[in-house]
Amino acid sequence: MKFDVVITTDRTMMSNHHGKEFLGFVATGPPIGMPENLWMALCAPKVKVDNAGRPIEAPYGLRKIEAVLQDAGFNAAIIDPDHLYKYADSMKVILIGHHDYFAYGPPSSEWWSLTGLEPINRRSFIKFMNSEPIRKAKEKGARIIVGGPAAWQWLYELEYMDKWRIDTIVEGEGEKIVVELVEKALKGEPLPKYVYVGVDNVPKVDEIPIIKGASVNGLVEIMRGCPRGCKFCSVTLRPLRFIPIEKILAEVEVNIRAGVKGIILHSEDVLLYNADGVKPRPEPVTKLHVEVLRKIGEKRHIAWAHVSLAALKYSEDNYKLISKLMNEHILNEHRKFLGVEVGIETGSPSLAKKIMIGKSIPYPAEKWPEIVEDAFRIMHENRIIPAATVILGFPEETPEDVVKTIELIDRLKPYRSIIVPMFFVPMGVMKNNKWFMREHLKPEHVEAMKTIYNHTIYWAEDIMKLYMSSPLYLPVKAVLKYFIWYVKRKVNKYMNVLEEMVKK
Repeated sequence: MKFDVVITTDRTMMSNHHGKEFLGFVATGPPIGMPENLWMALCAPKVKVDNAGRPIEAPYGLRKIEAVLQDAGFNAAIIDPDHLYKYADSMKVILIGHHDYFAYGPPSSEWWSLTGLEPINRRSFIKFMNSEPIRKAKEKGARIIVGGPAAWQWLYELEYMDKWRIDTIVEGEGEKIVVELVEKALKGEPLPKYVYVGVDNVPKVDEIPIIKGASVNGLVEIMRGCPRGCKFCSVTLRPLRFIPIEKILAEVEVNIRAGVKGIILHSEDVLLYNADGVKPRPEPVTKLHVEVLRKIGEKRHIAWAHVSLAALKYSEDNYKLISKLMNEHILNEHRKFLGVEVGIETGSPSLAKKIMIGKSIPYPAEKWPEIVEDAFRIMHENRIIPAATVILGFPEETPEDVVKTIELIDRLKPYRSIIVPMFFVPMGVMKNNKWFMREHLKPEHVEAMKTIYNHTIYWAEDIMKLYMSSPLYLPVKAVLKYFIWYVKRKVNKYMNVLEEMVKK
């Protein structure tokens, strides 16, 4: 079997992370307290492939590109990085996607800045690009097109772009542009060095294909874009589109047929599916969950990729939607909790008003800390486990803003959750600002990181028991327990070093 067009990426992306999506975030840090190969085995184990080297599960964005190209008649397929050698002589176009090519995104850039060590995802990607199959294919004239959410990072690594002879960078949604680019590449025609897909050229709902192979951990998109307009986020630059439930169920079916053990409903805000602006509507959200749960059965798990805290509070306050979804539909003897990523970002109402005024709507930004607290209480009471982010170093941030964040995190102590601090990365409409780095830390930032660390360690083992209750996860749990022990031992000492540094 030969493929003219090969779609691929490195191992940190081409993995199902032991079926636990959150473990994939471990790849954003450097190997700490253990050998690199063990760190990779923990966060990015190899995936099952067929005889042709096609992964059973692959990153969702790559699956969309694969579907577009196959629908257009191209001989294209996603190939696992360990099996590229089979196609070194035949592949004429190589498409590569990634969430964080060079570890410039959050939280990779933070761990890199704090430790001075390159994160695993950067090391892994550079090793992948220097591999024999990629080098050999390029020598034989293969064209390389890169894209995905981290395409912007190539503009900071022009030397690597020249070294690896990258033909085209595509920034933005690629479904509409990729067919034309691949046609030109196969014909040997000149390719643009950089393509930006703006708001006017994103695919409409009927131009977004149904994936043809399973996605990593059953990720299924239910909507694109976000109406909240946070200044630090690039997703808000995309128009809002709702995926019809028929398409969603078709992709759920693709994953079930492949044997994937669960489904992750993907959106920047799951509760805004077919919403009235930023006000959730219970009927479409309930119908979506009822239909998806009917399709996956009682034993497969379900998760939400993202939800806004304001939508969660509004849904429960006005419709008891969260408690009804969890208690009447989601929770059972096999599904004992639901995981989700949420954004706190700051505990300061004044800073929230400046950088993310839409994040609190339909409530006023002045009420942001109260919204966060109420949402965390609702999640805790309904066995929803959030992995929350806090961003330090916003351009307009003051020491008083950071103190407000510390005070909020202290008040969240009773609620089961993981909270991760991240340094500001210039993205969205704030992309012309400066990066926040280790040398910019103030005493309040160090105190905030200590408070967040203590919160997460407090809940870590409790969450791990729920998250990995099956005996199959005993080896992974053993490694994670060691890692937690190591972190407890090292972090306080490291924070003391930072405290001394910021005093100078």
